[in-house]
Amino acid sequence: MTEAPELPAPISALVGPVIRDLARRSNYDVTRWLHQVERLRGCREPVRLTGESDTIDSFTGELLRHYTTIHEPHGQLLVRCGNRRQARCPACAETYRRDTFHLIRAGLLGGDKGVPATVRTHPRVLATFTAPTFGPVHRGPAEDGTAPICHPRRTGPTCFTRHQQGDPAIGQPLDPDTYDYVGHILWNAHAGDLWRRFTIYLRRHLADAAGLTRKTFNETVRISFAKVAEYQTRGVIHFHAVIRLDTRTEDNTPVPPPAWATAELLDDAILSAARAVQLPSPDLGQPTHQFLWGDQIDVKHIAAESGNGGMTEEKIAGYIAKYATKAAETSGTLDRPLTSATIRRLHHLDIADHPAQLIRTAWTLGNPTTHPGLAHLRLRDWAHMLGFRGHFSTKSRAYSTTLGDLRQARIDWTRGRLPYDPDATFVLGHWQYAGQGFTSGEQALATSLTQEATHDR
Repeated sequence: MTEAPELPAPISALVGPVIRDLARRSNYDVTRWLHQVERLRGCREPVRLTGESDTIDSFTGELLRHYTTIHEPHGQLLVRCGNRRQARCPACAETYRRDTFHLIRAGLLGGDKGVPATVRTHPRVLATFTAPTFGPVHRGPAEDGTAPICHPRRTGPTCFTRHQQGDPAIGQPLDPDTYDYVGHILWNAHAGDLWRRFTIYLRRHLADAAGLTRKTFNETVRISFAKVAEYQTRGVIHFHAVIRLDTRTEDNTPVPPPAWATAELLDDAILSAARAVQLPSPDLGQPTHQFLWGDQIDVKHIAAESGNGGMTEEKIAGYIAKYATKAAETSGTLDRPLTSATIRRLHHLDIADHPAQLIRTAWTLGNPTTHPGLAHLRLRDWAHMLGFRGHFSTKSRAYSTTLGDLRQARIDWTRGRLPYDPDATFVLGHWQYAGQGFTSGEQALATSLTQEATHDR
């Protein structure tokens, strides 16, 4: 017998508990609270602030507006959390994803955000850099959706299963006892530095391929890029990057590079530089690890006419931007920093054996007493990220606009609709952090309101 799906509670059943909750904690009605929730635009974990602000005319000293949170529900103002993680706050993460999309798109198409349209004629590639193997893991379906036989080997760990999408075994080691968990964590911790070293090698290899000295090349051509980090199912980081060649200018305006700077030259230099770069391993008193890129380095040209095998610039920007809101939780770990108490009850949490072992390994390596040479990596602080402590989306200075400029554009748009001239005023404010998130009653009603608003759109 099939059970009927559970329907969401009607708003009429949720308003009562919220009103009672607000009545106990504030002297205001639920209308103002509803206005605050509407302004949050679906934020799941709003920040609560207490304080006041005065808006003063810069020329006359007249007090134009006084605001205080005393009369707000709970005596607090709710503002968006701004978290980029989709697992924490889908609404704020969507804003971050859209900003990243426009940042990547502007560097590919130009004609917007201060980037000239001529960037479409520059040599551009979409490159993917993966990590090396630390032990065989169960394989999932290929990009075309077909599920190959996992590991049909005659020797060593084997698996003859065709794992379908969603199979929890995908990404888990075939033999956990021989899997290199230490190397896995340390590679994640050094991935950002490996990328930095790669960008240095790339300039050198491009100069050698063009027959120029490195000084002449650096004075002539600039490498512009935007990249995001993604966790594979096995819990290791890899990078997707758009890389573009420009002529170096004093004002950082992208100008088409010399004729000899071609996409083919860039392609070959990326592959040779990626194979050449390596980082030394810290001394752990055991066989050392060399931090290298994996064998699977994929480079695709981005053509201005017909896109990249059906992938237009906008599709490429969307493909890269979607990873900017994801983190290690996509590989089965947690989305918050860990404590000693969390580690002790890790086996009680809904975490698979493989990510749990990665977390324990990072916590063990992060002990400054037993591993003082790794203290600078702060592995305990980043154990929930499986050792990776870099930024998830980065760009070179001249690639396109910045996330800060995009946020400022939204602020300017809002200020332009104020009843007074924002350029002729200044604001004095005093704010204190009072907590984060809704109460249980508020959360139920806010979720219901957000779902109805999404349905109406």
